[in-house]
Amino acid sequence: MSDLPKPDEFLDTIDHKPPPKGWMDTPTQIKPGMYCYASNPKSVEYVGLPNARQWNPLDDDWGLPENWRQILHEGFKERLDRFRSIKVFMDICVRCGACADKCHFFIGTGDPKNMPVLRAELLRSVYRNDFTTVGKIFGRLNGSRKMTLDVLKEWWYYLFQCTECRRCSVFCPYGIDTAEITIMGRELLNLLGLNIDWIATPVANCYRTGNHLGIQPHAYKDMLDFFVDDIEEVTGVRVEPSFNKKGADVLFITPSGDVFADPGTYTAMGYLILFHYLKDMGLDITWSTYASEGGNFGFFTSHEMMKRLNSKMYAEAKRLGVKWILGGECGHMWRVIHQYMDTMNGPADFMETPVSPITGTRFENAASTKMVHIAEFLADLIKHGKLNLDPSRNDHLKVTYHDSCNPARGMGLLDEPRYVIQNVCNHFYEMPPNTIREQTFCCGSGSGLNAGEDMELRMAGGLPRANAVKYVHEKHGVNMLSCVCAIDRAVLPALMEYWVPEVDVTGLCELVANALIIPGEKKKTTDLRGEDLPGMEDEDV
Repeated sequence: MSDLPKPDEFLDTIDHKPPPKGWMDTPTQIKPGMYCYASNPKSVEYVGLPNARQWNPLDDDWGLPENWRQILHEGFKERLDRFRSIKVFMDICVRCGACADKCHFFIGTGDPKNMPVLRAELLRSVYRNDFTTVGKIFGRLNGSRKMTLDVLKEWWYYLFQCTECRRCSVFCPYGIDTAEITIMGRELLNLLGLNIDWIATPVANCYRTGNHLGIQPHAYKDMLDFFVDDIEEVTGVRVEPSFNKKGADVLFITPSGDVFADPGTYTAMGYLILFHYLKDMGLDITWSTYASEGGNFGFFTSHEMMKRLNSKMYAEAKRLGVKWILGGECGHMWRVIHQYMDTMNGPADFMETPVSPITGTRFENAASTKMVHIAEFLADLIKHGKLNLDPSRNDHLKVTYHDSCNPARGMGLLDEPRYVIQNVCNHFYEMPPNTIREQTFCCGSGSGLNAGEDMELRMAGGLPRANAVKYVHEKHGVNMLSCVCAIDRAVLPALMEYWVPEVDVTGLCELVANALIIPGEKKKTTDLRGEDLPGMEDEDV
């Protein structure tokens, strides 16, 4: 962060004027601060991806295999044959530009190659040259070009300046899913070993130990035990989580970021408090120290890797013999579950359609995946009056809500989180309509771009979201940004610190736990973060 210019100076560097030359004649310059480090060869090799080696994006020689063009061509052809959608997306775009100003990276950088239409055109130009008759005949006149080393480096640079958020797809009149184009492009790059380390290493860790951070089962349990102590200090109540319990009714899976990174840790404490509260009502739930990751960085690598990492959750559910799965606050976990699970690993017929043991609600939307989002579960509990809540315990907070891209656009989870927040907080304010719900702006750091070395890219990509937060901060005094995504909770604090330093970040279950009146609790004078609750020092619980 210290290497970045001041926010006002940063804004002065954004130039949306067209470049003097056409995009094919504008060379790509790989700029430090705008890219993530190259993948560690050990991580690439561990998960069986090809061409593992040491390389540096700033070097002229990327250590490519001699037949790298043939590898790309054959990989492209295979995916065109396998995924009809990709061929359709390659052919039907009319370059209308409806998506151009919808991308947070184009807004924040001014780089035309960050327009979704042009980022996709980087691949379409090679597609036309290699796979269409008109492109082969007319060449550049038809917008086609041959694959060269410069083109390859351009692919890598800009495909990793896309968070696959799909905001552009909302505005495309043809429904082109640019995120799918990015996924395919990254798959092709992986054939040459051209991944980034903040994706490759979490994938390898998850494949090896069950979570992105490579944490062993005993360390995972130890961290939750620390939370148990912290909860007792704040509430006076000792919670007792269950681990790896065979025959439990429900398996709970959440991102490892909630267990090992602030402010997600407070969200994890919220889970523990909620499950303790519901235990006597019939919730028989267990955590797994093996399937200890809901997030799926395979989503940012390839369809096959996504499938491999998703399967571990269901393998653990089968091993433990649970009836269904309750999922925590994560982003890409829920797009994978909602949009890919059935064709990749499902249907999960060895489990039952989820039924809340407390309200009796049958979650028909999860009849195939057997997995319920914590926000749905909470909203159902509140609707049926099963939680004893005191929203005034959150009165020190003025809250707005960030629709995390994958749950919102990918899953349609729009109203349930808001319903929960409005029942646990007295002060809730929406950001402008064109920045929320289906049109929500991305955090600017998803899709594996949440590293430290690409901070300039992250602050540029997160500018539209920060600008909307700044609006409600200045108009309503908002001081807390809530969300239901672990990556958001990990990256939004840095974004807020840079653009809107008066605003902090929280998860949904932290707010719920603050408001929840727990049987046997002591006089509550602080929230889960240990911050004083104004006026609570004289309150009798």
